[in-house]
Amino acid sequence: MRRLDFKINDLQSHLNMRHFDVEMNDLQNRLLDMAGFVQKMIRAATQELVARDPKQSDTVFSLEKEVNIQEIVIDDKCLKLIALNQPVGADLRFITSAMRINSDLERMGDEAVNISEKAVHLIKNTELKPFIDIPKMVKIVQNMIIDCIKAFNTNNSELALSVLIKDNEVDDLKNRVFDDIKDLMVKASDIGTIQKAIDLMFVAKSIERLGDHATNISEDVIFMIHGKNIRHPRTSCK
Repeated sequence: MRRLDFKINDLQSHLNMRHFDVEMNDLQNRLLDMAGFVQKMIRAATQELVARDPKQSDTVFSLEKEVNIQEIVIDDKCLKLIALNQPVGADLRFITSAMRINSDLERMGDEAVNISEKAVHLIKNTELKPFIDIPKMVKIVQNMIIDCIKAFNTNNSELALSVLIKDNEVDDLKNRVFDDIKDLMVKASDIGTIQKAIDLMFVAKSIERLGDHATNISEDVIFMIHGKNIRHPRTSCK
């Protein structure tokens, strides 16, 4: 009887582990799907601005609803995985990192919405200035997002580290855009030009924030793989 009980318990433990693995794989796939939605939102929002295509806003706002739903579902799944399975070590790091990545992806979607909303006003009027540095920012940020998600999906900490380096390029381009816009505002003679300049500064700031969120995700990937928190390297916990 004891031997039979042992086998039943062993089988139940095996089934629980398999169920946990299935749920963890589902969590990873949901995050990848959400990242795909966010990438589409960013492409549509920036295309709306640069190509002056107002139809792209429909894509942004329709996908925003899906992203918001996914954020809630993923957050709930993470909490249940922790509560029901009490994971430790690498599994716990994966789940906690997934929760933070989930939040960053949702905020990326919000920034895409912000860009789209500003683009609606900007493309209704004559172009303030030819876009030179903003498309460069967009290209770098899009590559950062692709790389940070790939790093998460493949457990590639070196790729995650490469994303952190690119963030400085985005910051430099944002500062250059701000300097150019400030010069235009100084020379502006009408309130319309100043308003367009302000909207464009908000767009540049939103693009920079997309890079910041990609950086956050990369830092979470490094924590997930190595258990090392590099978010605040100059801060030590005592």
